[in-house]
Amino acid sequence: MEPEKKTILMLGTFDSKGNEFQYLYEELLRRGVAVMTMDVGVFKPQGHFHVDITSEEVAESGGRLLKDIRARGDRGEAMKYMSLGARSIAMSLQKKGIIQGIISMGGGGGTSVAATAMQGLPLGFPKVCISTLASGNTQEYVGTKDIVLFPSIVDICGINRFSRMIMSRAAGAVCGMVELDPIISQNDKPVIAISMFGNSTPCVEKCSKILNEKGFATVIFHATGSGGKAMEDFIVEGNCIACLDITTTEWADEICGGILSAGSTRLDGPGKAHIPHLIVPGCLDMVNFGTMDTVPEKYVIAERKFYNWNPMVTLMRTNEKENEILGKILAEKANESLSPVAFLFPLEGISILDGVNQPFCDWKTDKILFESIRKNVREGIPIKSVEANLNDDLFAEAAVENLLELMNK
Repeated sequence: MEPEKKTILMLGTFDSKGNEFQYLYEELLRRGVAVMTMDVGVFKPQGHFHVDITSEEVAESGGRLLKDIRARGDRGEAMKYMSLGARSIAMSLQKKGIIQGIISMGGGGGTSVAATAMQGLPLGFPKVCISTLASGNTQEYVGTKDIVLFPSIVDICGINRFSRMIMSRAAGAVCGMVELDPIISQNDKPVIAISMFGNSTPCVEKCSKILNEKGFATVIFHATGSGGKAMEDFIVEGNCIACLDITTTEWADEICGGILSAGSTRLDGPGKAHIPHLIVPGCLDMVNFGTMDTVPEKYVIAERKFYNWNPMVTLMRTNEKENEILGKILAEKANESLSPVAFLFPLEGISILDGVNQPFCDWKTDKILFESIRKNVREGIPIKSVEANLNDDLFAEAAVENLLELMNK
C-alpha cells in the first residue's frame, strides 16, 4: 500500500501570474506531492490547473464579496481582504491536517498576501515564498515566523531558463520540507521561554544552566523587538510551560521611539497562554538607536546620557520620568494577567551598564522604576528584591527559585 501523499497549498494571484503558477504547479506534481490551489487574485484566473479555492471564497472569508472588491477598484483594499481571507483559510486547512506545506510567489502585492497567510501558520510548518523583495528589508513579510523567502532574481513575469530554475528549486525545497517529518523525542524536556539581551546575557546563561540541571529545556529569545514578538507568539502557540522574562527592555524602546520596540502587546503572551510569568525589569535603563546621527534631536538637545555599545548601536539612559511610566506599564500588564505572575527586582543595577562604576549606573532612577511598579500593581501579585546586580549569580539563582515557586502554585 502506497503512503498517502503530502498536500501542499499553492496560493497566488492566478489572474496576473497564471502561466508562472502553472509551471510551479507542474513542478510540485513532478515531485510526487498533491497540490491544493488557492486563488487570491481579483480577476479571472489564467493557467490550466484546477482552482480548488476560488477568489470568491477567499474574499468572502476575508469579509467582503469579490464583486464589491472589483467594483471599488481599490488595490489596497483588495489586498487587505484577500490577505485576511487567505490567512483564515490556510489556518483552517492546517489545523484540520489537510495541508502539510504552503508555497507562493509574487512581487510586492503577491508577497504581501502570501506572507500574511503564512504568518498565521505555526512554527515548523513548511512555508516557502518566491519573491522579488527577498533581498531587501524582509521583516514585514517574515514577521516572527520561519518563512523561507526565495529571491526571484528576475521578475516573476514569464517563463525563461532563469525563472524555471528558481521555481524548480523552490518546489524542491518545500517538497523536501514536507517529506521530512520532524524528529520527536519521547525525552523532550518541558520548555521555559527566557528573554535576553547583551546586557543581561550572564544572568540568562546562569538561569538557563540551573533550569537545565533541574530537568527543563530553555528557549532563549533576543529582546530586539522582533525577538520579543517571536517570544510572545511562541508562548501563545502553547510551546512552553512558563516564561522567565529577564529582559523587558523593549518597552523602553516602545515609549521612547527606539529601534527595538516589540510593540504594545509585549508581556501579554503568558497571560493569554495561562502560564506562570516572572517579570524582571531587566535593561529598562536603556533605549536603542542606530549610529549617533540617528538619535532624535530632542534627546541630543536635552544632553541625555549616551553610550556607544558598538559602531552601529547607540544606547540612551532612561530618565526618572520614563522609568515612572515604564513601571506603570509593567504593573498594568501584570494586573491584566489571569496566570500566576510576580516581579523580581535587582537592587544593584538592572543591566551590565547599570552596575557599580558603569556608565549608566543610577540606582536612584531604578528605585523610581521599582516604586512605580509597587504603586500600580494590584494586590496579590508578589514583588521581591535581591541585593545584587541583574547579572550576579545570586540574582539568577533567585530568579529561578521564584519562577519555580510560581510554577508550583
